[in-house]
Amino acid sequence: MHFENIIKTIKERRESLRVTQETLADLSGVGLRTLKQFEAGKGNPTLLTLKKLGDALGLELTLKIKGG
Repeated sequence: MHFENIIKTIKERRESLRVTQETLADLSGVGLRTLKQFEAGKGNPTLLTLKKLGDALGLELTLKIKGG
């Protein structure tokens, strides 16, 4: 799954829970400006940032690594 799909999932989950960007930023410890940029399709979130956002929304982030 690409970052764009992950961010889309995070945004959809946030909206379905009726959580504002401000509240999610507070709950996750991710800066509001950073969150807004990600949801706008800008920036390149780190795995730690994605984990923080997912944890705050009750989502599980799973990483799969393909072997050569």
